[in-house]
Amino acid sequence: MNFVDTHTHMYAEEFDKDRKEVMDKAIKNGITHFFLPNVDVHSIQPMLNLCWDYQDNCFPMMGLHPCSVDEHVEAHLFQIQKWFKKRKFYGVGEIGLDYYWSLDFKEQQISAFKKQIQWAIQIDLPIVIHSRNSTEDVISILKEMHHPRLRGIFHCFSGNNQQAKEVISLGFLLGIGGVLTFKNGGLDKAIEDIDLKHMVLETDAPYLAPVPFRGKRNESFYVLEIAKKLAELKNVGLNQVAEITTQNALAVFSV
Repeated sequence: MNFVDTHTHMYAEEFDKDRKEVMDKAIKNGITHFFLPNVDVHSIQPMLNLCWDYQDNCFPMMGLHPCSVDEHVEAHLFQIQKWFKKRKFYGVGEIGLDYYWSLDFKEQQISAFKKQIQWAIQIDLPIVIHSRNSTEDVISILKEMHHPRLRGIFHCFSGNNQQAKEVISLGFLLGIGGVLTFKNGGLDKAIEDIDLKHMVLETDAPYLAPVPFRGKRNESFYVLEIAKKLAELKNVGLNQVAEITTQNALAVFSV
């Protein structure tokens, strides 16, 4: 029984003291693939170092996180775009919109999001979308830029049932993470009539740890807790969740 963590920052400094132990534990327990989203120009090398250490398990993406958008956004994008000519990446991400912390660079976020979507279409890669307090704007942009090659994952999906169906209709998968285990998270209601064929598993480690680890450092091993909760909600076996979500993940990333 194998699992895929489609969104994990295991290269983050939170794991500097015990990264090998945490990675090895996850792999030993059946997490075979780790997809690593980039954040900014500073996270690139740590991410690639982890991919070098775990060449059979870790798969990098390249993109600029919306919370990393500032007055120097064009310079950041220039540096990030150059990496696509240097080596293979498996997605454009983590990209999107985040209106939670600040709206100071809202227009720059939108511009950067659209530009990175264009890259993904041009080089035929999936996108991994970060959306916080911005789901409607993200969906609107995806509709505006609709293209046969535009596909990917709505990371840490936190919308309602209608939005989930809109996301699926646009050819995207729902990234199901630790919020599913939260008592009043609401994600269980949003996906109650959504088929597993539209979902992938993720942790967003070191953030958003699932129950019973909520409030602590998240890690990829905890994807098992999310899978167990999803199996319970869908009234299916854990094997079925593992098989379908793994198949979905490897297909969208072409692995």
